[in-house]
Amino acid sequence: MPSSNQQRRDAAARRLQKQLEERRAREAARKRTTLIASIIGTVVLIAAVIVVVVLTTGDDKKPIQGSGPGGNPQTAPSTPPTTPTTPTSSAPPLGAPVACAKPPKGDTATFDGVTVTGGTDLKHAPTVKSLSEHAPTALECMDLVVGTGKPATPTSTVSVQYTGVLYGNGTKFDSSWDRGGAPVSFSLTGVVPGFTQGIGGIGKVEPMREGGRRIMILPAQLGYGTQANGSIPANSPLVFVVDLTSVTAGG
Repeated sequence: MPSSNQQRRDAAARRLQKQLEERRAREAARKRTTLIASIIGTVVLIAAVIVVVVLTTGDDKKPIQGSGPGGNPQTAPSTPPTTPTTPTSSAPPLGAPVACAKPPKGDTATFDGVTVTGGTDLKHAPTVKSLSEHAPTALECMDLVVGTGKPATPTSTVSVQYTGVLYGNGTKFDSSWDRGGAPVSFSLTGVVPGFTQGIGGIGKVEPMREGGRRIMILPAQLGYGTQANGSIPANSPLVFVVDLTSVTAGG
């Protein structure tokens, strides 16, 4: 009998040991599962954060709905300025634009602090220099070449070549000529007001015609106003020399 009792106790001890080992195995498996789930959750969260950051910052290099006049040339812009800025109450009031000055004689033009060399050579980019302390309060313009083709309107879709510089120091901030020389197409309803007015015409400013080239001096209110844009500081008057190559719609 004593031997039988001892055998039963040993058997019970072995069963208990086995149960304890099985319990430890289940607990270890549960911890591994929890750890794996936690790692997967962390990876998914990090991926979601990366996607959100990419989606919210991916357009930061687009100075203007795809860029163009007013964009940073280092970001290779491809279309002209959009998102015009609403002038603040402290901005000087805009005056009425006057008629564009008539073309000068010769290939070099000087107009209100702006000098354009190669002004009548429509096959090549003009050289534009500007140095003026004058703060324009209205659109100012001079025709370098008067076009004879279809006229633009403020709602036209047009194709142009252009060079843009800062009016104060002549720093070039954009040029379609620097991107292979292909004309850029856009609607005049989606650009800064000075571009719409200077090409499509306003008041005494006659609309450009196909084949024309024009100097346009834009007050800051007709460009980007109080907002900096790429390499254009806030409150910057701008100069554009624009060639109207075609009016494709809305003319």
